Amino acid sequence: MTGLRESALILGVVSVGLIAGLFASFAYAVMPGLGQTDDKSFVSSMQRINVVIVNPLFLLLFFGGLGFTVIAAATYRDHRMFWWIVAGAVLYGLGLVITMAFNIPLNNKLEAAGDPDRIGDLRAVRDVFEASWVRWNIARAAVHTAAFAVLVIGAVTR
Repeated sequence: MTGLRESALILGVVSVGLIAGLFASFAYAVMPGLGQTDDKSFVSSMQRINVVIVNPLFLLLFFGGLGFTVIAAATYRDHRMFWWIVAGAVLYGLGLVITMAFNIPLNNKLEAAGDPDRIGDLRAVRDVFEASWVRWNIARAAVHTAAFAVLVIGAVTR
């Protein structure tokens, strides 16, 4: 049981940390950089990012963050670290909800706009997407970072 417990905790902390870092990097680097591009570059870049990010490694990390922390919580239920893990899992789950309720629907709407070479009003498409997506990305980055911090604090203080 100790091997499973330690492995689940390590995998949970690492996957939560990597996803927090990914969303944070979008908040402080990717979106500000894309924000300085023309409408066609912005729309086409985000459409491509939204396609390529859905890959096996991302999916493992994205869903594994919750899965591994839930397994860790179940195996640490008799340990003082339990509540730290539960708090991390709950925060991470909140980040998943934000992503699925807000960012993914915006991504889908951007994709549905079609080929940037055929979109009549790229500015309108961008305006519907950008500010809202950025705001929700900052929210999920903050929540995922808090989940990571809680897990690290629990691991360090155990």
